[in-house]
Amino acid sequence: MHSHLQLDFLIPLTVAAAITCATILLHGLTLAAIVQFVRRERRLGYAGFRFSRNVVVVTAVTMLALTAHMLEIALWAWVYELCAEFSTFAAAFYASAENYTTLGYGDVVMSARWRLLGPLEAADGMLMFGVSTAMIFTIIQRLIQARLHDSSV
Repeated sequence: MHSHLQLDFLIPLTVAAAITCATILLHGLTLAAIVQFVRRERRLGYAGFRFSRNVVVVTAVTMLALTAHMLEIALWAWVYELCAEFSTFAAAFYASAENYTTLGYGDVVMSARWRLLGPLEAADGMLMFGVSTAMIFTIIQRLIQARLHDSSV
């Protein structure tokens, strides 16, 4: 009986660890793409010097980060479907979005076997939002520094 309880705990924990690794990879790839985009914009002289262009860069960066979050929510939703927790992808996506964003209305409750995935997805979402926030903050900081440096000449 004890090993059965341990297995019931370890399976969702292992699944959550694997999906979290996948979201970290996806977020890392997105971060790399964003860095290349911002470097290209700076190298071409589009970003860092004009406010309007900086707004476009920050908007694009934010939309890329949001797209990564949506894909990560979809990945979790796909896992929920594989676990037979939801009958449609739309329902699984809603539940995933509720967990990932830590919104937690409480209107969706998974089965006892898989309910540990909810708080683990919430932890993953908080971490990924933290990475996005740090990235966006750093880019804004660099764009402001470039503007300040340019205006002092």
